[in-house]
Amino acid sequence: MIEYKNVKKYYGTKALGLMDESAVINSGEVVGILGENGSGKSTFLKITIGLLELTSGQVLVDGRNPRDIYDRMAFITHEGSYFPFMTPYRYGEFLCSYFKKFSWERYRKLISFFELEPNDRIKTFSYGQKAKLEICAGFSKMAEYIIMDEPFLGEDIIARKDFIKLMAASIREDETILISTHHIDEIENFIDRALVLKNGRIKADVCPDDLKIQGKTLSQVIMELAGYKESKYRGILE
Repeated sequence: MIEYKNVKKYYGTKALGLMDESAVINSGEVVGILGENGSGKSTFLKITIGLLELTSGQVLVDGRNPRDIYDRMAFITHEGSYFPFMTPYRYGEFLCSYFKKFSWERYRKLISFFELEPNDRIKTFSYGQKAKLEICAGFSKMAEYIIMDEPFLGEDIIARKDFIKLMAASIREDETILISTHHIDEIENFIDRALVLKNGRIKADVCPDDLKIQGKTLSQVIMELAGYKESKYRGILE
């Protein structure tokens, strides 16, 4: 499991980031980390994988510091973790040598599925193609914990739907997935649970299936927490 114990992450002198939050994510769960821009989603994911130093508190993955089990974790980010001067083929070779469980076979199949040229330099790829390559690499590490920060940025609706179907079909029972995205409607039927953040605080911990029984959606929960009003625009147009 992943345990967050009174975690705080401040940036500079301003109280921005996470504010003394605690939570538990169980093994095998698929959890959406959702909220408005600036709510703390990327910070939450980066402390999960140990990329940021905490101001205070503790994150434990199976009782250990995330940095001690990095080979069991994969971080898929819109910022990209690839080397632009490499080709997808060369990048795969690098990952194969660095991650013991890296699956060259899965990587090759994903590269082919997303129709990426294996011998073209990554720096020549479009934004969407780079996002696809990041997904190919992350899901080929055969990690137990997969952390995804806006993996669909730059992707069209067809690519997003293809990836979600692919992910749902290939997920293993021992994989725990955390995903942050603004395409909430597209992941609502895929995730088991959602943590909704606002101003660095976990404001809601909900199950999409329970929301359906209540006749609500995740989008509605997020808008309610944001204080969004449907009538806001009317005064401008009148």
